[in-house]
Amino acid sequence: MGSAAASFPVNEISTLGQGWLKAAPLRAGYVLVRIRPCLAFPSLRVHRTPTVNPLGDPMQQAISSSRPAVAEPVVDGRRRLSATGSRMTYSRLIGALFLSGFLVYGVGSALATSAAGAPHFLASIAAHSTVLIIGALLMLLNTVVDLGKGILFFPILGKHSRRTALAYLATMIVEVTLLDVGAVALLMIVPLSGQHGLDAATAVARGSALVHTNAMFYQFGEMTLAVGCVALCALLLRTRLIPRFLSIAGLIGYPILMVGAIAEVFGIHIGLVLTIPGMFFELVLPFWLFTKGFQSEAYSGGAARRVDPTRAA
Repeated sequence: MGSAAASFPVNEISTLGQGWLKAAPLRAGYVLVRIRPCLAFPSLRVHRTPTVNPLGDPMQQAISSSRPAVAEPVVDGRRRLSATGSRMTYSRLIGALFLSGFLVYGVGSALATSAAGAPHFLASIAAHSTVLIIGALLMLLNTVVDLGKGILFFPILGKHSRRTALAYLATMIVEVTLLDVGAVALLMIVPLSGQHGLDAATAVARGSALVHTNAMFYQFGEMTLAVGCVALCALLLRTRLIPRFLSIAGLIGYPILMVGAIAEVFGIHIGLVLTIPGMFFELVLPFWLFTKGFQSEAYSGGAARRVDPTRAA
């Protein structure tokens, strides 16, 4: 069909329209819309419709835009479910590590103290060596727990402040190193009790020095823990990853813990009492993470962009 206009009978238009529909069904629909009002006339001028880019055709745009719209809600729903599952998995793992560290190191320290805490413990250490060894090993097992907290927290905190994430992980490494030195010192008491040719006074002095070494390195470890957890709680408060009351409890409890540790180093025995505020945070936080988890928007990093657009990379 040429570019010039031509006249055709209506019945020939029907035949021509059928053939043209097979060749280009989308454009045929557009032509038939134009033909329908003119069917009452005995003749009709039929013009060649200009070739249109399919991307510019309104019908093509409507069809192409409608195709992904069906799949997008499904994909978004799956992504949301996956993100929720990841958030709760991380939350529960970190909560379990907080409880595990509290129980593992607490039980281990209690066992070791029961065996090596008496004034003349070397006289009976041979009978209680198994208890001392189990307690010290549990204290060493806490290394895995605390490092696990720092490692699991790192990607979550890193979405908001990479420097804080690195600082918290670094303090966990220093803390477990100091605590491990104390646990190894307790293990060295066991062979000390079986050494021959060592007078009782020297043995007692060395045993007491090893117990004192564990006590001092424990306090230094608690100071390091307090520094890291103050930075952690400050970021948790700013990003709203957990409720405000929990973050504020940590910001209050850990400085008090540090004061108690410093007092113990100088011989003022008030550290046990001053650990109670910090214990509130470490006991309540796991249960919150088990049931509620981290706040979803803050976990994905959205709160960081809203609160601090210039956070450290």
